[in-house]
Amino acid sequence: MATEYGLLLPHFGAEASRDKIIEGAQRAEQLGFDSVWVRDHLVFHPHGMEGTDNTHIDAFVVLTAVGTATTKIKLGTGSLIPHRHPLLLALLLNSLAYMVGDRLVLSLGLGTFQQEFDALGIGEWPRDELVREQVAILRKVCNEDHVSWEGKFYRFQDMSFKPKYPSKLEIWYAGATPVSIRRALEYCDGWLPGRITLATYRKRVEKLRSDAAAQGRPRLHEGCIPITTIDDDRKTALQKVNLDGLLANANKQKFWVKPASGSFTQAEDLEGSFIAGSPDDVVHEVKKYLEIGIDHIVFDLRFRFDDWDRSIELLGTEVLPRLRKLPIATGAVK
Repeated sequence: MATEYGLLLPHFGAEASRDKIIEGAQRAEQLGFDSVWVRDHLVFHPHGMEGTDNTHIDAFVVLTAVGTATTKIKLGTGSLIPHRHPLLLALLLNSLAYMVGDRLVLSLGLGTFQQEFDALGIGEWPRDELVREQVAILRKVCNEDHVSWEGKFYRFQDMSFKPKYPSKLEIWYAGATPVSIRRALEYCDGWLPGRITLATYRKRVEKLRSDAAAQGRPRLHEGCIPITTIDDDRKTALQKVNLDGLLANANKQKFWVKPASGSFTQAEDLEGSFIAGSPDDVVHEVKKYLEIGIDHIVFDLRFRFDDWDRSIELLGTEVLPRLRKLPIATGAVK
């Protein structure tokens, strides 16, 4: 199956804009992008590398607006965090699919910011177990009638929803750590890390595929969300990027494969997690993922939301057509 390409929508930060979200999604659909994606937070605390503006438009509000303004582009969550009751989440998913059609790409993860869960009084709940139980409940209540549940966190009797999710609910696990591979294989259909270095991605995919084969499971869907900046040349593309912030963040990643020097000190050390340069440069960097056999790449333009229209035009007119012409990867990890 050919690799699919998506865009993270500008629904957060200082450059968040209703017009950019709606018109950008419509233009992305016209340009042939396969998907648009949102982040998820209850209370948004920006990562230090992306500034301090805590503007954040809710994931479901954004996807509903985008879904009703487009017709076929897929709508992805990268990723939902487990702060909603699973029955509320099922209602939202069923309702969204009813309004926009069967084109959701759903990923769930543990979340990053402890204060979001403390604020709800569930800060002491083990989130790994919480996500596992939520996924199990979602699979039942989105596709079955008269569901009862007695679990560690949730209990309910004889619950049914109408309308129902229009197809079998597929869920990707969002995470980049070694244990994310185990969780994806245990109860999900795909694996979606955010930004992740190419060396780390290759290592994780090798484990994901070998463990799936050992368990007799089919290969899971695989994706990633690299931070991307595109312009006429690499120097210009780097000008608006907080490279120091990206490097500092990378050095905090306990489970990333380190460069030969032992620490991340230059843009080249971020290979895979950060794509920067001209259309030629972007094609060159994406090809490295294609050689591994990736299924879905989402371009994260958060540092270029002030130049959103031009960025998606460059990607859509000068990058996507060239990527579409490349041979479909065999999926071998090199």
